[in-house]
Amino acid sequence: MLAALGFLTPFGPARAPSPAALRWFPLVGAAAGAVVGLVWWAASKGWHGPLVPAALAVAADLVVTGMLHVDGLADSADGLLPHLSRERRLEVMSQPDVGAFGMAATIAVLLLRVAALGALRPDIALVVGVWCVSRSLVVVAMLVLPYARATGGLATGDLATGGLATAFLGGGVAGAALAASVGVAAGTSLAVWAGGAPAGAGVGAAVVSVAALLWVARRRLGGFTGDVLGAAVVVSETAALLVAGVRW
Repeated sequence: MLAALGFLTPFGPARAPSPAALRWFPLVGAAAGAVVGLVWWAASKGWHGPLVPAALAVAADLVVTGMLHVDGLADSADGLLPHLSRERRLEVMSQPDVGAFGMAATIAVLLLRVAALGALRPDIALVVGVWCVSRSLVVVAMLVLPYARATGGLATGDLATGGLATAFLGGGVAGAALAASVGVAAGTSLAVWAGGAPAGAGVGAAVVSVAALLWVARRRLGGFTGDVLGAAVVVSETAALLVAGVRW
């Protein structure tokens, strides 16, 4: 649990994820969603209109995640969107500064998150469900794609084999896959219970958006990086919220 917290939030010892840590990813996501949802709901009781509660909820998410996922989004945009070689893409994503692609993507996504939450009725259960699904999809990404970097980043210790699935041969893969499946099912059920069919469609949009991101990462990087995982979290949540708020 501490290892999962350390990888997904700033509230634990920073370390590369292990098979045991992956099993906790959905629960960590649900816990983060509970904090964000509670801020969203509580703020709606104190301010008129949806804008301030939505903005405070997005700010709460940035605090709970330590901006790790948004940083991954910015770095992924800088690395994946321009016309660069694979080696140059990885080099750009490892640099601490943010380029034009990353800045534009970050601003656009944050605005979309505020607008999407503003279009929805504050509901803690909806956020918990979506956030649980997003971290479960991260586990799936780590099991189906190889790690893109030969050294550095996540490629430390047992993970230096070039792919997490290889490092997790044995019961680790099965346990992580089961946790991801349960997380997706539980998160989807909770979201649908809170938001009905639109929320279910939102979860479907989250899955599609992550699949598209991973396809691009596979083609342009050869696999995933920590930044890609962070981007997957932000992109999936944003897609889910946007679709859940559509007038059906």
